[in-house]
Amino acid sequence: MANALVWLRRDLRLHDNPALAQAMADGFVPVLVYVHAPQEQGGWVPGAASRTWLHHSLCALQRDIARLGGRLIIARGQSLSELERMQAATQAEALYFSNLYEPILQARDAQVQNEFVKRGLPVKRFNANLLFEPWQIQTGGGTPYKVFTPFWRNASAQLRVLPAFPAPERLPDCGLEGLSVDALGLLPKNDWHAGFWHDWQPGEAGAAEMLEIFCDSAIDGYKEQRNLPDRTGTSKLSPHLHFGEISPQQIWRRIADVKLPESGQADIGHFKSELGWREFSYHLLHHFPRSSDHNLNSQFEHFSWATPDPDLLDRWQRGRTGIPIVDAGMRELWQTGWMHNRVRMIVASFLCKNLRMHWLHGARWFWDTLLDADLANNSQGWQWTAGCGADAAPFFRIFNPVLQGEKFDPEGDYIRTWCPELAKLPARFIHKPFEAPEMILRGAGVTLGGTYPKPVIGLAEGRARALAAFAGLRGG
Repeated sequence: MANALVWLRRDLRLHDNPALAQAMADGFVPVLVYVHAPQEQGGWVPGAASRTWLHHSLCALQRDIARLGGRLIIARGQSLSELERMQAATQAEALYFSNLYEPILQARDAQVQNEFVKRGLPVKRFNANLLFEPWQIQTGGGTPYKVFTPFWRNASAQLRVLPAFPAPERLPDCGLEGLSVDALGLLPKNDWHAGFWHDWQPGEAGAAEMLEIFCDSAIDGYKEQRNLPDRTGTSKLSPHLHFGEISPQQIWRRIADVKLPESGQADIGHFKSELGWREFSYHLLHHFPRSSDHNLNSQFEHFSWATPDPDLLDRWQRGRTGIPIVDAGMRELWQTGWMHNRVRMIVASFLCKNLRMHWLHGARWFWDTLLDADLANNSQGWQWTAGCGADAAPFFRIFNPVLQGEKFDPEGDYIRTWCPELAKLPARFIHKPFEAPEMILRGAGVTLGGTYPKPVIGLAEGRARALAAFAGLRGG
């Protein structure tokens, strides 16, 4: 039997992998290869946290393949030249791979395809990581959507759940030697990431387990529980989805089997719409490729962002703003590589609106520190909060972080977890220690400006400045 290269990127799984399944169905012996080429991602080279996940995900995939008798061939360098080298070494007669959607990678993949085809080698490409290709859903006029609700209404009407692609029962060992995962140098030299792995198990098995946990527990009540940061009310599948350890189709099939009472159908529907937002983000990135770095709403190119203050930005990054819900979120991010969805919106609103810093400052920090850093989701999420994206929250809608904390963490349990220096404050002051009487602070062992910082800005002052800048953008 002839060999075929199966080029794995962000489809790091054996189950429901259309490129792998089709190569075998076409009668080829699959040669599974991974080429590490971060330099080909332009200005968005993967950040430190996602590199640590990639290290562990590749190790897990390597073990899964070895259990079936095969091996994952790892290379590093320029994708095209490494693929050509491996094709020559294995005499592979075809190339199979799943699509990526970042504009610079789409161009790279087209070049690879063209070069292989020129040499008479067939190339087959697949959708492995989305419910729809980003170009499949269009308005009646044939244009891309900029508003989520009609996009998802149209997409949902067209959605077809496909049969799962079977995983191989065994894989041959082609004998080609590759690099070790360690040789890629993905792990940081310090132990910053050591605390991540109490909560996460990268790899296909970890993704499957996380999905089962969600379907057995958190999906019941998801619509409300997902907003409460002191509990696991979300699926926490985002890093697994980003690296393709699980597919949206697998998730869709599994939740179809969840049995909930009629009242629980709203929870399932809401979770499906969150998958829809992921699809929408890729739709936008494909059709508006500059949106990773530029405002979708071009009017905001003239917005009066504040002059970047390195010290102020550092205090936001390190969770030292003096606003407890913001600080708790930023510390959760630093210590776990993840942040609760509701809190992501709160900290983003604080940076872009109260501090009036350009959303790219926040997007870059998230990119470096989130395990689930994903260019489409990250860019659109930040633009949504900043008010300059598609279907965005209006700029004048400014989250009050104190009210948000009191609403979604009423007893302060989330704050106590990540800001332990505030743990002894009563619930009525834990979200606003700057309003607590001195006697209350002293009794809780809190010294503002000492054990816990004073606010970097007054919330009313920040809001007023933001609204004034927005009024200027609109010509008063």
